[in-house]
Amino acid sequence: MGGTMTAAKPQPSASWPVPPPDGYTVDDLLTLPDLPPHTELIDGSLVFVSPQRSFHSLTIDVLMDGLRRTAPGDLRVRREMTVVIDKRQGPEPDVCVLRAEGVPHAENESHYRARYAVLAVEVVSADSERRDRERKPQLYAQAGIRHFWRVERGEDGLPVVHVYELDQATGAYGLTGIHHNQVKLSVPYDIDIDLTAVERL
Repeated sequence: MGGTMTAAKPQPSASWPVPPPDGYTVDDLLTLPDLPPHTELIDGSLVFVSPQRSFHSLTIDVLMDGLRRTAPGDLRVRREMTVVIDKRQGPEPDVCVLRAEGVPHAENESHYRARYAVLAVEVVSADSERRDRERKPQLYAQAGIRHFWRVERGEDGLPVVHVYELDQATGAYGLTGIHHNQVKLSVPYDIDIDLTAVERL
């Protein structure tokens, strides 16, 4: 005796969040539960970060040490913290130098306001090259962050620091120098960083 067979309803293999019609906001970024570490908000979209490689982590360590060593008392240096630009933009620079008045002494602090940032640094990763080289510098410039560094891995395996300063007339960054082996600058303050230290870590 024949009969009809009913196909089993496919079951979803994973539960993915459905974006709001107008995209995510910074409030979502800061309050949604169970987001992966270092999630960013770019143009109203959540951006998940791949696990970082050794070069990326060690370079951040060297830059943090160098920037903190000579930072004046009215500045603070932070790594991998969200910088809120507006309600649809919450990027996370690898390193950020901020004015102290914008850095409250709170253990649960998870973000800072862009108006307090004086330097944003991106160490370029393979999975985020375009964001690190193009979109994020655009956002930092639009937010009025005066100084930006883009750090690439050189052919010798050492960091190469591309230093930019905001042109107030155009609202865009202009390249002021490319630094191999050592970063020695007088702005935003006196900085002297031995980039070859990466090899000794």
